[in-house]
Amino acid sequence: MTRLPQIALLSDGRRLHLQDGPIDLIVEAKGRADEVRAAYEAAARRFTGLLDELCAELPDLRAAADERTLLRGVVARRMHAAVAPYAADCFITPMAAVAGSVAEEILGAMLRVATLDRAYVNNGGDIALHLGAGEHFSVGLMDRPDRDGVIRTMKIDADDPVRGVATSGRHGRSFSLGIADAVTVLAATASQADAAATVIANAVDLSGHPAIIRKSANELQPDSDLGARLVTRDVGELSHDEIATALESGAECARRLFDRRLIEGAVLQLCGDMLVIGPKDIERQEARPRQLENAVHA
Repeated sequence: MTRLPQIALLSDGRRLHLQDGPIDLIVEAKGRADEVRAAYEAAARRFTGLLDELCAELPDLRAAADERTLLRGVVARRMHAAVAPYAADCFITPMAAVAGSVAEEILGAMLRVATLDRAYVNNGGDIALHLGAGEHFSVGLMDRPDRDGVIRTMKIDADDPVRGVATSGRHGRSFSLGIADAVTVLAATASQADAAATVIANAVDLSGHPAIIRKSANELQPDSDLGARLVTRDVGELSHDEIATALESGAECARRLFDRRLIEGAVLQLCGDMLVIGPKDIERQEARPRQLENAVHA
């Protein structure tokens, strides 16, 4: 039976809220009123039943990715394609790209029926973008995704190759093998950004450090795709050198992905320190931060 998701305009009358189980989207489109209306109707149609599609293939989506796939759904196959470049080097499942892939699918449905100046689909901080000529999108970065306050921003212009933004880290909705507070990735698509953010966040780590508390993923969530792998639950006090070492481990991974053109840039954050990989400028917010379109979080 097809699920009946929650679909409604937010109180500002501009943004659409789509929610079904763990999927929670904020959608905004800019353009002629009739085009925006058509886009929102298409988003709602495509969203209805999407979670059921994914659940139907959930066992395979939770299995380690390899070069081939028997997945059938368009979103499921997109998830697999996003993680496939990493399958030979580390354990990863298509679930590492689920949020970005869903955002990408809804945005695609909108653009197939409407001509829009600008649009985004934000799935818990994993964002699919459409930018027409002359348009831009501002993203707010937080040192800690579990705390309030945007402290840095970056602007994505229409001329940039970036159409996907995603963040991963130990404070997010999903488990992390690393200790990063947040790793935000810019990529050509939201699904690619989602997968890469997971991989880089896992690489921000210190092996065997006594201040890092880990537990088996399946102790915390019996059906976790990570099985018995140890995930980070808490990080105690680290020295400046230890923070730098952990960040550099993640930065080395990010540089490799940048050189392979799998990402367009990354921002790595741990214990108040930050490393930026790629050409994107990051602006520090002074005093009280201004209102931003999106504050990304894991």
